[in-house]
Amino acid sequence: MMMIYGMLPFMLQTLPYDELQRNVDYRWPTNSRIGQRAAAQFIGPGDEKITLSGELRPEITGGAVSLLTLKVMADEGRAWPLIGGNGTIYGMYVTQSLADSHSEFYSDGSARKITFNLSLLRVDESLTAMFGDLKKQAEGLISGAGNLPGQLSSAVDSIKSAAGSVISSAGGLLS
Repeated sequence: MMMIYGMLPFMLQTLPYDELQRNVDYRWPTNSRIGQRAAAQFIGPGDEKITLSGELRPEITGGAVSLLTLKVMADEGRAWPLIGGNGTIYGMYVTQSLADSHSEFYSDGSARKITFNLSLLRVDESLTAMFGDLKKQAEGLISGAGNLPGQLSSAVDSIKSAAGSVISSAGGLLS
């Protein structure tokens, strides 16, 4: 698998891409000053875009069905996670545009060659915002684990009590 977008994997059988372009903008507004160069101030990252382009040969790779799956996902208007095949988490992305071109046709009109261009736009604030504060999550797990012995003994006592009730009820039925 080369990459996965939502539940759609990019691989030879679906949508293998030939090129991945990533563009990250950074925001540096300027303020004009008399007799000096304009002052610039960094106010944070801007748009982050990924463009995937490739060529499909339906007898070998994915084809129209794979492109239709991408279109259906885009029509939902939702953000989907984008994760590289090597485990790189890119973030949450929406489909900004999808273009495809069909050529070299069979006699029934289906294409032997389909080129595509997919533009994705990152919409999450950051990976920290997407996953939350991992330190807080870990502390919650650790404090929950500290209460585990008490919770287990309470659960065991409840099971013993319930089992005792069942056994005494069964004993009454057997008499």
